[in-house]
Amino acid sequence: MRCTRGHRELIRHARLATGASVTAVSIFVNPLQFGPGEDLERYPRPLEADLDVCRSEGVELVFTPGVDDLYPAGADTTVAPGALGSELEGAARPGHFAGVLTVVAKLFGVVAPDVAYFGEKDYQQLVLVQRMARDLHLPVAVVGVPTVREDDGLALSSRNVYLSDADRPRAAVLQRALRAGASVSAHGPDAVLDAARAVLALEPALELDYLELRDPDLRPDPQAGRARLLVAARLGGTRLIDNIPIQL
Repeated sequence: MRCTRGHRELIRHARLATGASVTAVSIFVNPLQFGPGEDLERYPRPLEADLDVCRSEGVELVFTPGVDDLYPAGADTTVAPGALGSELEGAARPGHFAGVLTVVAKLFGVVAPDVAYFGEKDYQQLVLVQRMARDLHLPVAVVGVPTVREDDGLALSSRNVYLSDADRPRAAVLQRALRAGASVSAHGPDAVLDAARAVLALEPALELDYLELRDPDLRPDPQAGRARLLVAARLGGTRLIDNIPIQL
């Protein structure tokens, strides 16, 4: 991975929010969650820079397994994510969440954390990991940490480095669209989606994958109360995702 300010925030929550006696960080680029044609080979792997971040944040233990350590020859058990795993990001990236949950289950088994922190930027991943821990009775509390953003609102992501100089300022339209939807949440779900779509339409370079309003557990068609507005789109060759909580 590439330790962004978002990763630093996860580490700080682990150190400060729980008063943990030992803070552990796992660094592993998981081949099982990359599909054909995705960016496994060029995904950032600046291990020494990541270790420097961990040292500066007071991390006591860093686990950096190799592929053969987590996927030894003959290992073929995986974790099925259920129906939600084929929706939203799962529809765009078949098999992705089976890879995510399998490696997270392995890391939980090896590291045995009491509490694990995941960023809300990858909100569907967070929901599925929480569900896995609950459904499989894993002895770990899975806690979401709010998305860390650039000054213009763009959600921090390791893949932001792929944005061209021209596309980088355009990418902030995702957050502007989400905020526009949230600003009219008192008027109901249709108003939220219409407002967000109107802002996205202002950026012709954007290829929209989905814009959806779900409840906090990612069930469809919320009508009142807490909800989550999610978007995925491409700019050039870079796929971006974002989401925010709203109150209908």
